[in-house]
Amino acid sequence: MSIVSEFKEFALKGNVMDLAVGVIIGAAFGKIVDSLVGDIIMPVIGKILGGLDYSNYFLPLSGQTATTLAEAKKAGAVLAYGNFITVVLNFVILAFIIFLMVKQMNRLKRSAPPPAPAAPPEEVVLLREIRDSLKR
Repeated sequence: MSIVSEFKEFALKGNVMDLAVGVIIGAAFGKIVDSLVGDIIMPVIGKILGGLDYSNYFLPLSGQTATTLAEAKKAGAVLAYGNFITVVLNFVILAFIIFLMVKQMNRLKRSAPPPAPAAPPEEVVLLREIRDSLKR
């Protein structure tokens, strides 16, 4: 089997395609969560904590006196703990939403009726009839 045909067989398997679709949807969903955290949640938290832009919370490590994170990074090393907290919050929200989705899928699987057992093959039915008639 050539490497091209082997790769084609691998790439066209159903679960590989499902994974690709999942990654694409996950990336788009990640952008939505980033926007939710960055544009809605963090400004509210920043307002509660003193009205500052929370993503600009940092500790200068090189003695710089910049007022924004971007300026401080240009001047030297910084400990950007506000940005880190924002990313952690993104992760927590995304993980919680994925947990809820998996929980819902498991609930739907449990509530679905089990599949009906398949009918036995005709040979088995005939053999059972012969067995039953011999017992009489």
